[in-house]
Amino acid sequence: MKRVLIITYYWPPSGGGGVMRWLKMSKYLPEFGWQPVIYTPENPDPSVKDESLLKEIHPIAEIVKTPIWEPYDIYRKLTGKKKSDSFKAGYISEASRGKWKDKISVFLRGNLLIPDPRTFWVSPSVRFLRNYLNQNPVDLIITTGPPHSMHLIGLKLKKYINVPWLADFRDPWTEIDFYHRLKLTRWADKRHRKLEQSVLTTADIVTTVSPYLKKTTEKLAGRRVDVIYNGFDPEDFRFEKITGNGFFNISHYGAFNRDRNPSALWRALQKLKENSDDFARQLRIQLIGQTDDSILREISACGLDENLRMEGHLPHKEGLQLLSGSQILLLPLNNAPNVKGILPGKMYEYLALQRPILAIGPSDGDFAEILHSTRSGITCDFQEEEKMADTIEIWYKSFVNGNLGIDSGGYDRFSRRTLAQQIISLPFA
Repeated sequence: MKRVLIITYYWPPSGGGGVMRWLKMSKYLPEFGWQPVIYTPENPDPSVKDESLLKEIHPIAEIVKTPIWEPYDIYRKLTGKKKSDSFKAGYISEASRGKWKDKISVFLRGNLLIPDPRTFWVSPSVRFLRNYLNQNPVDLIITTGPPHSMHLIGLKLKKYINVPWLADFRDPWTEIDFYHRLKLTRWADKRHRKLEQSVLTTADIVTTVSPYLKKTTEKLAGRRVDVIYNGFDPEDFRFEKITGNGFFNISHYGAFNRDRNPSALWRALQKLKENSDDFARQLRIQLIGQTDDSILREISACGLDENLRMEGHLPHKEGLQLLSGSQILLLPLNNAPNVKGILPGKMYEYLALQRPILAIGPSDGDFAEILHSTRSGITCDFQEEEKMADTIEIWYKSFVNGNLGIDSGGYDRFSRRTLAQQIISLPFA
């Protein structure tokens, strides 16, 4: 059996979207003759934890861990946060609008911690892995970012280890939506871009998650980039679906940051509620996961407090089961320049649930094409309040008549098993 070293910051018991791609890939790689060797920090500082994901690790997988030092305790002291406070992945976009201490931390993060706060793990990891790989050879090395420090480990290993290297970009580096908020000096911006170019031009294979990001990355790198989508694991859906208990449930799953706040949707729901007592009584807005306070304030301002149900973070499968009782699955996209290339991981699990999806973003985005081709939902642009209201009203009437549903199909190509096979089918040198 061949061996593949996967270098990733996110690994169970850490939870959240960053974990799922390579946890699930590693689950199915053994079916195609590859043993996953996971290299990950011993003591990470994740934003969420999900102990249930430990059961997803394939028994043949070898897990290798070393300690990491991260500057988050310094950040917490600077900003007055408690040790128990989780460090949100979206803190950059929030802090750029916040207090002066947050703004200082953002400046330091962008200009000193290049490419990210995990940079202190790069050199110790290279030293450790050089010795480890000499004694335990592998046939392929995969690095996945963000955090893009993982790619720097691969870049430095490439100088010493003659093994094909795949650099997997789940999100862009300098093209990420919050990059301009880092308040970079000219030197720091140049440093970020130089490191990014080194990774893109040195890796044997570069992958990303959407056609749009493929195009933008190819333009940066001047080379071929392959698309390996995120997906869903059919085994995650082996549960008894629940009912909506007579409510018209509009549900969102996962982190709900302020850049995804669908203001027009809340206004549309407010008008529908004002126009129909039945709708007002049956509407339930179900938010599963971390939700930004600014979103909750806007929901309240639109008179929707009594319709709101907050669940907080749940174990992965438990969250999916709760979603199964929804009438509409909400998919708001970041209102950002690169939104056309954003394909949220939750979208694939929404597809597998086979419930109507209301996506909010540009109609020419990669996500809109997938929803259209699978006949899974409707896309409304950020300000299309009337279209949102009309769409929801049509779905609500179908719900009342007992015939709300979709005739979706063609989403099997996004199963995790299929995607794992695609990875090992890439033309490694």
